[in-house]
Amino acid sequence: MSRQPFTPDQYHELVSKLTPSSRMLRGYWRAFWVGGLICAVGQALTLWADTLHLGEVTSPMFTTSVLVFFGTTLTGLGVYDRIGQYAGAGSAVPVTGFANSVAAPAIEFQREGAIMGVGARLFTLAGPVLAYGIAASVVVGVAYWLIRGWVM
Repeated sequence: MSRQPFTPDQYHELVSKLTPSSRMLRGYWRAFWVGGLICAVGQALTLWADTLHLGEVTSPMFTTSVLVFFGTTLTGLGVYDRIGQYAGAGSAVPVTGFANSVAAPAIEFQREGAIMGVGARLFTLAGPVLAYGIAASVVVGVAYWLIRGWVM
């Protein structure tokens, strides 16, 4: 007993019935409001640092340090992973997401020891980011130095 193949209309009907509906708009909204909330907290920290008269250079460093501390602490408590599942890129793009991506592998592999576990895994993501960031800053610095010397 052989089965008849699907007609194109039957196939499209089956595909449309089995394909889950897209939740892209909901994902955009979640990423927008969670990422915006994290950035608003960062802005509030910067404004608070300004009231403490930390200075134009020190205030952003204070804000970044506090946000990295929060991101790392929430990762250690297992909260940031749930935020990431809910918000997606909204939790990954701010500096708290970078803190999470550095701390998570170190926490996960801590059973392998301080050197081969935490030490080796700590820079799984941070290593390339730091290497390319430093290399890019050197290239931009040299280009600035050359252009500045050329113009003057």
